[in-house]
Amino acid sequence: MGFFSFIKDAGEKLFGHKDAEAAAQAAAADDAAAKEKLDAANRQAGDAIQAYIEAQGLTITGLVVTFDATSSTVSIFGVAADQATKEKALLCCGNVSGVSNVNDNMSVDQSEPEATYHDVVRGDTLWAIAKAAYGDGNKYPVIFEANKPMLSHPDKIYPGQKLRIPPL
Repeated sequence: MGFFSFIKDAGEKLFGHKDAEAAAQAAAADDAAAKEKLDAANRQAGDAIQAYIEAQGLTITGLVVTFDATSSTVSIFGVAADQATKEKALLCCGNVSGVSNVNDNMSVDQSEPEATYHDVVRGDTLWAIAKAAYGDGNKYPVIFEANKPMLSHPDKIYPGQKLRIPPL
């Protein structure tokens, strides 16, 4: 279990996070109708993120994803087959526009060494990241494969994205 931070305004646009934030502010006024609207927005966001994880082909038993617009936090629950699947699911949650934190409540069937993570900045390439992480830029395909299917091409990374850097 852990807590991961992400850049809130970077990533996939899966739901109207501005609408969810507005609902959270309105609900703070202690209005019952506003609280219902916030609950609906949170459910919609959680469902959208869960559908995104499932669309990536990640198999997680008992997958449940919730979103809290007041803190821009996703909580993810379930049992992944392996560490890589768990880490990819966490990245799916965090690399979504409107999400700044992911609360990891997942477990794995097969324990493996954990990966490290890299926050992409302007000018980064997978080759440069591999050179820094492994001492050899030619190992960039390891990072690319570790972040599939979220990455569709080695040249398509963007600032604010968080990438898995698996141990060699």
